[in-house]
Amino acid sequence: MLDIRLIRETPELVQAALRRRGGSVRLDELLAADTERRRVTAEAEGIKARQNEASKEIARIKRADGDASALLAEMKDIADRAKALTERARELEEAVQQVLLTLPNMPQDDVPDGAGEADNVELRRVGAPTLLGFPARSHDVLGEGLGLMDFARAAKIAGARFASYRGPLARMERALTALMLDLHTGAHGFTEVVAPYLVNASAMLGTGQLPKFAEDLFTIPADGLYLIPTAEVSLTNLYGGEILAEADLPLKMTAFSPCFRREAGSYGKDTKGLIRQHQFHKVEMVMLVHPEKSAEALEFITACAEKVLQRLELPYRVITLCTGDLGFGAQKTYDIEVWLPAQDTYREISSCSNFGDFQARRAGIRFKGPGGKPRLVHTLNGSGLAVGRTLVAVMENYQREDGTIRVPDALRPYMGGLEVIAPAG
Repeated sequence: MLDIRLIRETPELVQAALRRRGGSVRLDELLAADTERRRVTAEAEGIKARQNEASKEIARIKRADGDASALLAEMKDIADRAKALTERARELEEAVQQVLLTLPNMPQDDVPDGAGEADNVELRRVGAPTLLGFPARSHDVLGEGLGLMDFARAAKIAGARFASYRGPLARMERALTALMLDLHTGAHGFTEVVAPYLVNASAMLGTGQLPKFAEDLFTIPADGLYLIPTAEVSLTNLYGGEILAEADLPLKMTAFSPCFRREAGSYGKDTKGLIRQHQFHKVEMVMLVHPEKSAEALEFITACAEKVLQRLELPYRVITLCTGDLGFGAQKTYDIEVWLPAQDTYREISSCSNFGDFQARRAGIRFKGPGGKPRLVHTLNGSGLAVGRTLVAVMENYQREDGTIRVPDALRPYMGGLEVIAPAG
């Protein structure tokens, strides 16, 4: 959430920054409501001050056996006025907050301008695209050909955009998860966390899923809970409403979790295979850092995600998202895209973002140095990685002409030394 004081003091700057994202943004109504809220609040506080003075005066008059009836009548009149003003101030505050919750974050100055995906800027490529020497099969064709992946049976019990796989492919997903967690906790210094997969509306609001992305969320109405779309929601909100010690920063957390997304608006896209599922697994990295450290933290968390692909020897590239493709809460984002031979292109496998204080203001996460005033932390997250998409990348890049799949060297210790995934026997 943006700082209302920043909007109030520099509306032109904020409006210009938000317009870089595309579309028209008007702050006039928000500023008018904020001005009226402050006026009403000031009047209510003035009346309360008058009530306090009058109470003392009434007590003094009564001690002197005087007549305080006129003052008491005045107090009755202004008490009604104070009540009405307080209620009006509350309504205006709620209106201001509701508008603030709909405003996206301001892009950092170094984020490239652009209208959408075509304007993203490639930073680097690591590894050359895989040359198989034969026509590439897609992962779903490979999986079904091996008798280890079944979309029809999954659809029978859950509908479209669900999958079932078994045997060595299921074990490979577990192996990928273990590799990622071992790397992030061992080499990168993250603390592994197990957190709830169901969260309340406050948590969803804290990281920006609500109210904007309500239609993408799976809900449990009877309990007022939501299935998480990413472990970012749980990990970040574990510290909601808290004041941390400066010495506690940075906090580096990683978690494996299932993720649940309706994928509203994506119908017709990636309908086959594992690329866009309602349920998938992901290893997430979240950092809470000092505001002066968030820029370097974004580089660090991106490098951590890249290291997984390097261990798996998968070709990939890193791009900077332009203003028109930037996520709702992000100031700056790097997407990591892995090479998929069957699609003959790079596809997103991780998104690493710096949110600045946008999420921390919504969730109320602050820190305090020795003798200092509490300040908002900066939050970051990155997929480290999306496990299902990593499985897709391994299957397609390590496929062999006979339809079998070579197991990457980095995964073999997690798979009992298995070297090749062959048809189910």
